Amino acid sequence: MTRIRLIIVFLLGVGLMREADAQSRDQVLRARVDSVLTARYFRSPYDSIYVIRPEGRLTLKMRLNQTGNTLHAKGTVNDVYCKTDLETSHKTTVSIAASYRGVAVALAINPGKLSGVYKDYEFNLNYYSSRISLDASYQRSTTLAGDIRRGDNYSRLESGDLTMKIINLAGYYTFNYKRFSYPAAFTQSYIQRRSAGSWLAGFSYQGGSIKTTDELKQRNPNAPDTRIYIGHFGIGGGYGYNWVLHRKWLLHFSMLPTFVVYNRNNMTVNDERKKAQHMRFNMIFNERAAIVYNISPRYFTGLTLVMNNSVFDDDAVVVNQNKWRARAFFGVRL
Repeated sequence: MTRIRLIIVFLLGVGLMREADAQSRDQVLRARVDSVLTARYFRSPYDSIYVIRPEGRLTLKMRLNQTGNTLHAKGTVNDVYCKTDLETSHKTTVSIAASYRGVAVALAINPGKLSGVYKDYEFNLNYYSSRISLDASYQRSTTLAGDIRRGDNYSRLESGDLTMKIINLAGYYTFNYKRFSYPAAFTQSYIQRRSAGSWLAGFSYQGGSIKTTDELKQRNPNAPDTRIYIGHFGIGGGYGYNWVLHRKWLLHFSMLPTFVVYNRNNMTVNDERKKAQHMRFNMIFNERAAIVYNISPRYFTGLTLVMNNSVFDDDAVVVNQNKWRARAFFGVRL
């Protein structure tokens, strides 16, 4: 019995030593990862007189988002004037975001999607660094509704009569990147301490298609079979400014107008296609606005708005799109 007891005690000791050793290795690994993330977090490319990192390892945010899209197209196809004015249903989501030393994840919930009211799909990607910023979105919608005109005939388009698949891209380069911070306004991963602005350079792209569905033909056999293709790319420059008030308020506004250098817009009605001119004086505007209020070093709240608007003037085919996303947020730093 004594030998058995000694063996049991020995095995338990070995097990406890192994467990302690594993815990020690985990602690060392966590400490090493935290050290790397901390060094990366505070290795700021900014002038600390103007922009600094907030204190605290973990940032939690609650966000309320809403997006919308309107489209207008017109042109003369087969000597018949055609025009459409369309709008998608607004998408509202609630999201929770967590960021640890600059590494962030988010989870979004769409109440309308869960209840079956909202059936569209939308994906948004936003990247903001000291020099480069990117806004990208993809939307697939069957909730487009509006009016369509073909000659003297007017028709009403309801949800489900059209399908839309569209991509919007906008990229920025910030010249005064050491003093002007986009992340301070849009991700709150930095704090703008003094007012500063910057000239911007960038590009815009809008592409996709809109076409009538079989449901429309079943509901209205006389409705024209219509397809609108969007494809235009622009380059340009603009300006952005961060205005700091009383050390707690940050007001941001920026605009990047781009000139379309390539255009593939076209409209097809009952198999008759009309193309836009490839080179024409057309523009895409990208606007951003934000209000951030730092309640204390730990708590903050605010609003942001991102918009993409195309303005076209063409004798053949005109397709204008106005895409926007508004966001309200409240955050805490721990």
